[in-house]
Amino acid sequence: MALDVIIVGGGIVGLATAHRLLEAKPDLQIALFEKENMVSLHQTGNNSGVIHSGLYYKPGSLKAKNCIEGYHQLIEFCDRESIPYELTGKIVVASNHDQRSQLENLFQRGQQNGLEGLMKLSLAEMQEHEPYVTGVEGMWVPQTGIVDYRVVAAKLAEKIQQAGCTIHLNEQVIGITKGISYSIVETIKGVYETKLIINCAGLYSDEVAQLSQREPLDVRIVPFRGEYFKLRKEKEYLVKNLIYPVPDPNFPFLGVHFTRMMRGGVEAGPNAVLAFKKEGYKKMGVDFKELWNTLTWPGFQKVAAKYWETGLGEMYRSFSKEAFTKALQVLIPEIQEQDLVEGGAGVRAQACDRNGGLLDDFSIIEDAKIINILNAPSPAATSSLSIGKTVSEMALTRF
Repeated sequence: MALDVIIVGGGIVGLATAHRLLEAKPDLQIALFEKENMVSLHQTGNNSGVIHSGLYYKPGSLKAKNCIEGYHQLIEFCDRESIPYELTGKIVVASNHDQRSQLENLFQRGQQNGLEGLMKLSLAEMQEHEPYVTGVEGMWVPQTGIVDYRVVAAKLAEKIQQAGCTIHLNEQVIGITKGISYSIVETIKGVYETKLIINCAGLYSDEVAQLSQREPLDVRIVPFRGEYFKLRKEKEYLVKNLIYPVPDPNFPFLGVHFTRMMRGGVEAGPNAVLAFKKEGYKKMGVDFKELWNTLTWPGFQKVAAKYWETGLGEMYRSFSKEAFTKALQVLIPEIQEQDLVEGGAGVRAQACDRNGGLLDDFSIIEDAKIINILNAPSPAATSSLSIGKTVSEMALTRF
């Protein structure tokens, strides 16, 4: 039997897309293919568990729209399905006077994006929220929280299976042939016919997209590893909830920060270093083919030329606990090297175009037979139900 939709990738975006499709049209025949032995193993399962507010994103962008709408949809879903979460709020800290204008820009952007309750804070007011923080000025963002996205993903997987979607685990997609009425999707286990393919493959979304077209893609996924430390149990009192720095406006990452986790403990990080393989969670993990593909991509070469100094600093912090600690002490001076124990790591799928642009917005590219989600890093988990709705509306025009 031919399928209506095949979804490639079992992360939270793929699961949410299936959920939204079946909500809108329950009779659709949908199958989801995941190459691992469980869903949400990679970006979904290794992120910091933050419910983002939509503070950082350009007004009117896909990130702003989907993050803000996704925030409300995620909370509604968690309430309905009895999934634990907390709306903790967070503070964003300007550590020196040069960052005050950047903080003001963030404040204005948050207001443009419709966030309510934003407040500028003096040091004394910051310390009412986080007693051990330091800085020259701060901002309170109430619409921020924490959740375990693995729990959210597991509930989505349960619901889509109950609604009739088949989840194929341990089944990697290796070939796509677009046809007139149906396309052929080849996996390591079989061959399937489908009217529409939705590519939610995350770190491998560029490779899955390339399977369906002859011309080379204009974007490549560049993997950036984010490494975390955890605070020792006896030092967790130093952080009550979430503490973020003012981000570097020239670099698409938020900087090392402190996050209280839904599953317990406090994480400190992440940095952002080039990973030598797409699923390179360990410093010395290397896939030479994938690394070569990254290093020879013209866009990455231009990124490296532009950000080499920042990149070297991130790499140095990756190998120097002392340097990592110093970056954290900018926010909380009392943190000492011995207070940190090695935590986990995640890998961010960052799309890079041929001209050296690190794509700032979500990127969704479609033709009649396939919808490719080619750039969905943070805040994709927060945004997942909204992204799923956006993609499902695009998909349903075919049916």
